[in-house]
Amino acid sequence: MSLTVRLKLSVLMFLQYFVWGAWYVTMGTWLGGRLHFSGEQIGLAAGTTALAAMISPFFVGMIADRFLATERILAVLHVAGGVVLFYASAQTRFAPFYAVLLVYTLCYMPTLALSNSISFHQMQDPGREFPPIRVLGTIGWIVAGLIIGTLALEATERPMQIAAAGSIVLGVFCLVLPHTPPARRTKPTLGDVLGLDALKLMRDRSFAIFVVGSFLICIPLQFYYAFANLFLNELNVTNAAGKMTLGQMSEIFFMLVMPWFFRRLGVKYMLLVGMAAWTARYALFANGDNGSLVWMLYAGILLHGICYDFFFVTGQIYVDRKAPLDLRAAAQGFIAFVTLGVGMFIGSWASGRVVDAFRVGAGHDWGRIWMVPAGGAAAVLVLFAVFFRSAAADTAPAVGRVSVAEG
Repeated sequence: MSLTVRLKLSVLMFLQYFVWGAWYVTMGTWLGGRLHFSGEQIGLAAGTTALAAMISPFFVGMIADRFLATERILAVLHVAGGVVLFYASAQTRFAPFYAVLLVYTLCYMPTLALSNSISFHQMQDPGREFPPIRVLGTIGWIVAGLIIGTLALEATERPMQIAAAGSIVLGVFCLVLPHTPPARRTKPTLGDVLGLDALKLMRDRSFAIFVVGSFLICIPLQFYYAFANLFLNELNVTNAAGKMTLGQMSEIFFMLVMPWFFRRLGVKYMLLVGMAAWTARYALFANGDNGSLVWMLYAGILLHGICYDFFFVTGQIYVDRKAPLDLRAAAQGFIAFVTLGVGMFIGSWASGRVVDAFRVGAGHDWGRIWMVPAGGAAAVLVLFAVFFRSAAADTAPAVGRVSVAEG
């Protein structure tokens, strides 16, 4: 891969996740603080990404693989998405806002897989070449949070407008990406699109427990993504969006040291550590404050690297090792549908209902709110520890070959 192609793919990843990080992290603060949406409405808005993750495989499988070059599809989706997202920033009522935001996420979510696809198409050794390029995505997410937090834009529609502008710039940039023609001309089956062929792997008891456990843990996980920024702002934490990027910084660190942990812990205990980190994060949030116990808030944010890498990345590696070669793509699609799609969508709705249940005046009883996902994550942790078994062969010696979305 030439230096020019490497630079283009790095810019692609940076902008791809800059756009997502710019609007998603602080949306709850704007919707709750400025537009006075309910917790359930905020949760449903955050869940549009999960709903789109369930629907977007149809687009990728039935159009991108058969008809158009990947870079052209990316250009169209990002430019159209930018226009739609800007329109969403002008909405002040829930129903039209939700509808417009759902249209936007249907444009955006397919681009996650497509950006990975166009990158892999240019690589001779993805395991070695992809991680240094993909890390620019995490850096893009961090830069977005630092800009928005530093400029104190969290409770406004400006982050969404910044993301819209970034999306349009990214769409235009995609036109100069390396040409990536359609991968195939045959019509994909429903099993191809949703990874349903991987259902045969559910005959393996441990794999079935892994899938069920992954689905259940994603329900309490969504509390963080939907409401952490609103929580920090209600505690009057300054530059909350900027400080939340510490989580992505820790993610980069733990991604680098994951091979070391793999050799010593193995799949099961990596997953258990990830689940325990989610439980600990919520317990820290429940007991922390913006005074003498502010260290608990920072600790909860910094746990993000363990929360995300040890659970999501380890899970993807486990699936890659467990599935036969001819089912690996289907298995990854299936687990993404179950976790990032169904699990996160239910979590979005449930988190909103819990936040509404503990509303106190103009604020919330965050101590009691955070103990709900803490208890949920702890329960899944116990069930997983008792029933899940993994063989030594399921442990991967390296993480470079796995592509992941941002956390």
